[in-house]
Amino acid sequence: MTPRASTAVTATGRPATDPAGPTGRLATWVAQTTLADVPASVRDRAKHLVLDGIACALVGAQLPVSRIGVEGVTALESAGDSALIGWDGRATSATSAAMLNSSFIQGFELDDYHPLAPLHSNSIILPAMLAAAPRVGRVSGERFLLGAILGYETGPRVGEALGGLDMLSRGWHSGVVFGPPAAAAAAGTLYGLDAAGFEDAFGMAATQSCGLMSAMYESMVKRMQHGFASRNGLTAAALAAAGYVGIKRVFERSYGGWLAVFGEGHRTYPEDIYKGLGVLWETERIAVKAYACMGLLHAAIGAALELRPKVDVSQIQRIDIDMSEAAYAHGGWKAERPLEVIGAQMNVAYVVAVAFLDGDVLIDQFRQDRINRDDVWALIDKTLTHHEPAYDNLPIDEQLTTQVRLTLNDGSTRTAKVVHPRGTGDRNLTNADIRDKYAKLTHHAISAERQAAIEKAVLGIDTLDDIAQLTALLTPAVHSPLD
Repeated sequence: MTPRASTAVTATGRPATDPAGPTGRLATWVAQTTLADVPASVRDRAKHLVLDGIACALVGAQLPVSRIGVEGVTALESAGDSALIGWDGRATSATSAAMLNSSFIQGFELDDYHPLAPLHSNSIILPAMLAAAPRVGRVSGERFLLGAILGYETGPRVGEALGGLDMLSRGWHSGVVFGPPAAAAAAGTLYGLDAAGFEDAFGMAATQSCGLMSAMYESMVKRMQHGFASRNGLTAAALAAAGYVGIKRVFERSYGGWLAVFGEGHRTYPEDIYKGLGVLWETERIAVKAYACMGLLHAAIGAALELRPKVDVSQIQRIDIDMSEAAYAHGGWKAERPLEVIGAQMNVAYVVAVAFLDGDVLIDQFRQDRINRDDVWALIDKTLTHHEPAYDNLPIDEQLTTQVRLTLNDGSTRTAKVVHPRGTGDRNLTNADIRDKYAKLTHHAISAERQAAIEKAVLGIDTLDDIAQLTALLTPAVHSPLD
């Protein structure tokens, strides 16, 4: 397959099949948008999102689960020239590198999420573009940044069209369903697809959507599943660049279309795919995590941290946690001992317990020797979780609402409710907060000199002549935060 050169798409390219339909509108907008069309504030936010994704990759590259993943994949596919982040020149094929680099970003549940249409954008978009870049010739930092933004815009829109949080309630790993079109948009930007090419890429990406949320209990594969989406979107973009024809009008087809099939008879919102394109920027709604766990649990953590200074933990008799349907289905299940790291990061009783005990929910709270201590389980055993239907009827941007109610030994109660957890809405982490998070997370993974060089390259990405300058800083070996 000979990829198309990375050139700017113009309005003279081939049109989508139906430019007025949901698929055609998105494909046309992605094909014709330039970096100059993106407001400066959105470009700046996107740079900081990229920095956060890279921080997560550097932290996750040498985790025990990542090492097992690398050995398993490279034993199957050792040939290739696509480098792995943090592996000192270890390489594999482009598609396998996308899958593995994604698993590093997802490796410790520290990466971004979208509060309305749950997906982890960086773990889908960045690995696909890093794998595509060497295959399309020199890719400027400006082009790379544009691809990231178009991916950030695509994933949440197709996710909201499927009902967003509703997919989690039904057991789908929503980000792996929403993710392939986002990866196709990002990688397709590097391949220089026109509107018809993006339509083909979306069609081939959408037919590869997948993901079971039962991966969250004890398996390692939850770390890899967004990698499947990244790999699938990359493959779709490369095929479209070669002229391979994908499913046309994939989002609106009544028989076998993406919304029709994954909607499973539920209401879908096809207009959300194109609503507000170029006006409402989803990039600015992407949440950067303050805690190392599943995003739907962050409101409960916030409530626990609000209550913590007001109570003596030893006097807690009972903890009741009220959650919306999606959060309850995803994180309200009963934890059993012993608990694996992945299970702890997906369970509300566990994260609330360590929030009360430790005052934080970051890397140290998910070390194996911390997870199974008696003080944690004493609180977990006092915790009851509840689905609160009233929260499901709140405005969509308030459906993360969670209440934590304590009953103390003297019979008194204390309650805290969080509507917008830290990292979302008007409580988004600022760009300065993201830079602080980057510094804190990578402090033990890489040298101070390399840390500074990566931050400078990412925040000045639009001045780079070749994205390979950044890639060269990412591939040398890193240290695991758990070593």
